[in-house]
Amino acid sequence: MGGFRIVSRIVAFAKTAILARLLIPAQFGLFGIASLMLEFLEVLTETGINIVLVQEKKNIDDYIDTAWIVSIFRGLIISLIIVLATPLIVSFFNSSEAAPLLYLMATVPLIRGFINPAQVKFQKNLEFNKEFWFRFAIFSLDTATAVLLAALTRSPAALIWGLIVGAIAEVALSFIFVKPRPKFVFEREKLGEVISRGKWMTGAGIFSYFFQHGDDIVVGRLLGQAPLGLYQVAYRVSTLPITEVSDVVGKVTFPIYVGMSEEKVRLKKAFFKTLLAVSALVIPFGVLLFVFAREVTLLVLGEKWLGAVAALKVLAIFGSLKAIVNSCYPLLLGLGKQRQVMLITLAGISGLGASVIPLSLKYGIVGAGVSTVIGLLFAAPVAFYFVLRALR
Repeated sequence: MGGFRIVSRIVAFAKTAILARLLIPAQFGLFGIASLMLEFLEVLTETGINIVLVQEKKNIDDYIDTAWIVSIFRGLIISLIIVLATPLIVSFFNSSEAAPLLYLMATVPLIRGFINPAQVKFQKNLEFNKEFWFRFAIFSLDTATAVLLAALTRSPAALIWGLIVGAIAEVALSFIFVKPRPKFVFEREKLGEVISRGKWMTGAGIFSYFFQHGDDIVVGRLLGQAPLGLYQVAYRVSTLPITEVSDVVGKVTFPIYVGMSEEKVRLKKAFFKTLLAVSALVIPFGVLLFVFAREVTLLVLGEKWLGAVAALKVLAIFGSLKAIVNSCYPLLLGLGKQRQVMLITLAGISGLGASVIPLSLKYGIVGAGVSTVIGLLFAAPVAFYFVLRALR
């Protein structure tokens, strides 16, 4: 997983640098509006099936057919909502140019709905070597498509076509290389069991969305699409090397914590070693990014993105804190404590929601960045309280 993240993020970094020279901030803002809508609907309809399948100690093959049908239905619903809601979204962000991108984005969840849910076995069985090649092939096609089409068209639609090609590739590869292949068989009992255990992840997903993107929504609504483009690219660059560390650790430790959930002494040692290792890796990254924010912006993005430097400094602090707090989630999920994960994200939203509008109005995208740090300062004490209580 570390190898995949390193390779994919080097490619992603290069992709961002190339696209930043092919497109302008306002075009990134248009793509940001479309992606915000897609991500919101994906978390709003999240069933928590993947989390529950990893937590399940028994053979999960009996759940695959039901999970696939739910996934197809969910993708169809998301696509229809995007199409129907496009006029409202365009009006909210006061951006008529976003309409064609939103209609195009509606095809992405429709395709993703057909992905074989059995691919969760890569994580459940710790087969990360297989997942490396699986994810790398999809990511490479997405990146190559987006860069090539952006060079030819100079249009933000190229980014969405990259997602579409990546989704088609994931569907095909999940049926070719992952077993069992799902069938159109629906079992109500299985669905009821999964939803009962996964319902807290739906709430956590919704709160997490607003915690991660509440600042984007406010920036896009109050400041416009060009500042939104600056802010989102600054966010992406500032958190890329930092959160990738915590994402890798979270992906690997979650199934391991599930396996040692009955051994509290081993679990406690494993968690604190992990927390120390993550902190030792991400804090130096954050310091370097904070100190050399202007140089990184010029090197990666170019002169037209210098307006993002101040926000980049603030978001470097946010990225470091986020990686440390995120270390708590795999442990809580490994112990089946989805409700606590939801409450942590709710605490983060409280801090973000109370500060993002006044700070954005007064300080622009820098104020939006500060509000994300405030949100994390609200979430961190709650996260560590739940972790310490769980480990007792």
